[in-house]
Amino acid sequence: METGGLNFISLLSACLLITFSSSSSSSSSSILPTSPYLGIHPGDLKYYTESKLIKCKDGSKSFTLNRLNDGFCDCPDGTDEPGTPACPRSKFYCRNVGSTPQILFSSRINDRFCDCCDGSDEYDGSISCPNTCFEDGNVANNSEEYYSKRTYLSNFDLQRKENTVNLEDLIQKLKDLKVVVIIEVVLVSVIAFHLFRRHIKSRRRRYR
Repeated sequence: METGGLNFISLLSACLLITFSSSSSSSSSSILPTSPYLGIHPGDLKYYTESKLIKCKDGSKSFTLNRLNDGFCDCPDGTDEPGTPACPRSKFYCRNVGSTPQILFSSRINDRFCDCCDGSDEYDGSISCPNTCFEDGNVANNSEEYYSKRTYLSNFDLQRKENTVNLEDLIQKLKDLKVVVIIEVVLVSVIAFHLFRRHIKSRRRRYR
């Protein structure tokens, strides 16, 4: 009976871990970006091109260039999928030439909503996103005063958007932690239940 209880606990643990892993990882994207460098911040381009073997930024794994934006999540932190929704924690960089750059969570890629004014976040063809960066009156002015004000506002707006992304990242981590805690509570409850049953049975045998 004790062996059966342990086998049951092991099976339950395996099922819960498989379920958690499935919910944390993303499936491959059906439509891939035309450029493997889509969604990458210009300052990070060198990181992806200086070596044939690219390391995940969290140091957990490495991947080759042909696995960059291939629709499969290789890095837990999403380093390999900046341009697809395959990794929950990856970030997409909108260049928005003529306007303010943006940083989006991967869940907003191909979600049928135009987040980037250049439309780069919606490339699967399910919705048409015209480039409105210049039409919105965000074209740079030659005036030195305009440049100064624009640079200040752009940096402020970008910092605000990065702070929003960091907040969303924290919320995602808290959700993952909540799932882990629930799994641990379930496992502890199952173990406690089996120990309680063994205790009751041993007491019954003692009084017979």
